[in-house]
Amino acid sequence: MTKRILFVFTSANQTLTGANTGWYLPEAAHPYYILAPHFTIDFASPAGPNPPVDESSVQMFPDDVGKFLEDTDAQKKLSTAKKLSEVNPDDYDAIFYVGGHGPVLDLAVDPVNIQLASKFYRVGKLVAAVCHGPAALVGATDESGKSIFAGKPVTGFSNVEEEQVNKVKDIPFLLEDRISSLGGKYEKAAEPWGPKVVVTGNLITGQNPASAHPIGEAILQALQK
Repeated sequence: MTKRILFVFTSANQTLTGANTGWYLPEAAHPYYILAPHFTIDFASPAGPNPPVDESSVQMFPDDVGKFLEDTDAQKKLSTAKKLSEVNPDDYDAIFYVGGHGPVLDLAVDPVNIQLASKFYRVGKLVAAVCHGPAALVGATDESGKSIFAGKPVTGFSNVEEEQVNKVKDIPFLLEDRISSLGGKYEKAAEPWGPKVVVTGNLITGQNPASAHPIGEAILQALQK
């Protein structure tokens, strides 16, 4: 039977300063095209259909607009995205959180998402996230109630990268700091914006947009074992 992956997108479209935000185009597109030929993929977000895309990512990654935003199948999945409250974890083999600043604002504190991510992790299903996507996992816990990051090597968008895009004031916390405060062993690429993916058991994290393609490869490898 074909394995199923749930791609989770933010529903947040504004940062704390009122700037546009949403999900980050290549962080959905690149993993999607690696994984779609092999698995069934469904989309979901807290509010359901048509999660908002970050406009800056559309401008910065025009090649992905034609590939993903104008792709008939991807468009249908976005327009019919499930609400997280409608998702049954038993239907999926893996969950993947797309980045963008949005997840720091909504998924990080969404009780439905926290419960969902915890369920996936506790039963040993694959939990993956890229860039700001790991912010969706800051409330997720293992069976003992400990953070799923505690004691584990993890990556995500770095403080330096956040400072370089001048977005520190737009979000309620810095992901690198939060991972460390939860007991995670934060790792990052040698240089800002370099690709970095960390695989720790059934938890896979990627640092930034450049990590979107390699995290897709890591998810593929993990699900084909």
